[in-house]
Amino acid sequence: MNQDNGFKGIVRRTIFGRPRNIKDPTLFHKLALIPILAWIGLGADGLSSSSYGPEEAFKTLGSHTYLALFLALATALTVLIISKAYSRIIEYFPHGGGGYIVATHTLGEKAGVISGAALLVDYILTITVSIVSCGAALFSFFPVSWQPYKIPFDLAAILVLVILNLRGVKESVQFLAPIFIVFVLTHLLLIGYGILSHLPQIGAVSSKIGSDFKVGLTTLGAGGMILLFLKAFSMGGGTYTGIEAVSNGLQILREPRAQTGKKTMVYMASSLAFTAGGILLCYLLLGVHPVAGRTLNSVLADGVFRNWTFGGVLALITIFSEGALLLVGAQTGFVDGPRVMANMAVDYWFPHRFASLSDRFSIQNGVLLMGGSAILLLLYSRGNITTLIVMYSINVFLTFSLSQLGMSRFFIKNRRTEPKWKKYLPVHILGLFVCVTILLITSIEKFALGGWLTFLITGVVVGLCFLTRRHYNKVRGGVRELDELLSLPIDGPVNHDPLDPKKMTAIQLVNGYNGFGVHTFLSIIRGFPGLYKQFIFVSVAEVDVGSFKGSDAVQSLEGIAREAQAKYVDLTRRLGFPAESRYDLGTDIVQTASGLIENISKDFPKSTVFAGQSVFRQTGMIHRLLHNETAFAIQQELRWKGITTVILPIRINI
Repeated sequence: MNQDNGFKGIVRRTIFGRPRNIKDPTLFHKLALIPILAWIGLGADGLSSSSYGPEEAFKTLGSHTYLALFLALATALTVLIISKAYSRIIEYFPHGGGGYIVATHTLGEKAGVISGAALLVDYILTITVSIVSCGAALFSFFPVSWQPYKIPFDLAAILVLVILNLRGVKESVQFLAPIFIVFVLTHLLLIGYGILSHLPQIGAVSSKIGSDFKVGLTTLGAGGMILLFLKAFSMGGGTYTGIEAVSNGLQILREPRAQTGKKTMVYMASSLAFTAGGILLCYLLLGVHPVAGRTLNSVLADGVFRNWTFGGVLALITIFSEGALLLVGAQTGFVDGPRVMANMAVDYWFPHRFASLSDRFSIQNGVLLMGGSAILLLLYSRGNITTLIVMYSINVFLTFSLSQLGMSRFFIKNRRTEPKWKKYLPVHILGLFVCVTILLITSIEKFALGGWLTFLITGVVVGLCFLTRRHYNKVRGGVRELDELLSLPIDGPVNHDPLDPKKMTAIQLVNGYNGFGVHTFLSIIRGFPGLYKQFIFVSVAEVDVGSFKGSDAVQSLEGIAREAQAKYVDLTRRLGFPAESRYDLGTDIVQTASGLIENISKDFPKSTVFAGQSVFRQTGMIHRLLHNETAFAIQQELRWKGITTVILPIRINI
């Protein structure tokens, strides 16, 4: 068994890396991202959307490609408006959380959970759309006979990203950084040369656009032209997904986080506005038309580099980097999706296990759920990018709209205390107008085509969140009934005797000073009268997403744990028993607690470990999902180590 565990440990360390030390004072500095890495890890989703967003918009124009000029301007302007609004969100919510936190604090919990659920579904779609688009871009250069291998390739890509993110965010970003750099350089060349090479013909191009515009007015009419433009603009809504990523992921940025986040937003907004708008303009200038089995960007690359000495190779590298960047773009879903989920878990909208960190300080359960959900969507859509695009971008604009509405309400409500409200409010009102407009048009256009499924999935997630919250509220209400024990009237001398290693010792696991822990302690005294002469209280300060916000937050967590243990020791000594306390800090309660108890049992060989476990009248799969049953997991670890462990049932009346 030890050999098996040893082998598993070696395999785990090889794939996922060695555990990190939470007590390392430089840990947060090592894990945090500087602006350039944050641009890669959080901005790649937005930048990679230029591979499919402009294409979908341009295709919608049909023969009226002259509108691409206005579409390019509108796209770039929209990116800048939304990015400017999110820079304000970063400034006022520097601890991260993005749309979920903003909506919760400015509009209320119900708006917050809708925003959070919409973001989660959007991030799952981000992963799936990015991976499928990556496969489409890469396989467009391969023979048609290779198409059956595309879905297996997509599945393998998702699994690779899951493994990378289980190793840690910074490691995954550094691994993918070269792809990002190649993309930026090749597309800067593609767009720059595509536009500059047509400057000599600017007069002829302008004349043609003007004449085509007049013909369009004659055939479509002003109303028809506006409707076509708005439809194309909404179909390119995928271009703007990912703009909110920086505000969601502020917790992983280098201090000072707000400044790092705002600088990252500048990088992301300027690069996305240039790339998306520039590609649309190049489509128009080079007269790009759809070609079966190829993306418009691959057609564009061929057209731009056709007469270059190594044009074919350069076009291949450009599109290959585009496909590869889509892989990096999926990274945003794995970075921010689990983080939104964790923030919701801290507020009891999700099972608390989704707020837990692994020994690599990755949100392991969230990463696995995002990867599994993306695989299910991939299989459902059969790798069809059109099906996924229809589902995509609806939810992100729902979150955008709620965020801008919340910030607008915030500045109106606090206009007497916010000196810059007149400067900031118009940005959010304009952002709200743009986002609501795109949301309405996109929902109407895509609903019957399959967009209904997005609303259905989001609605199911919201419903499950409310059911989860209701269950946790009931449990907390039941636990509060036990808190009456905290005011026990105790008279008598305080026992100041030190602990004797030769006496029978009860080691009790506690989690904060509460009625649950006191009830467990009294159950030991009543159940084993006169047997245990002294007590040692053991607790593990769990470092989860809610507390992993910096070294100060971890120190505060330690202080809370010490204070709670001191209360248990004081209560026990006032009841006449010698008592001490021990504690440790960790991300895995089971491993940390079992290791701590193993050391204590060596010093106190005549000891028994006690833990309380909540017992409900009715149990089932739901209870096992929502409650970690940590006591049983610790008991299993200690049983293997030969340490006697007793679990005492604590009834929760719900």
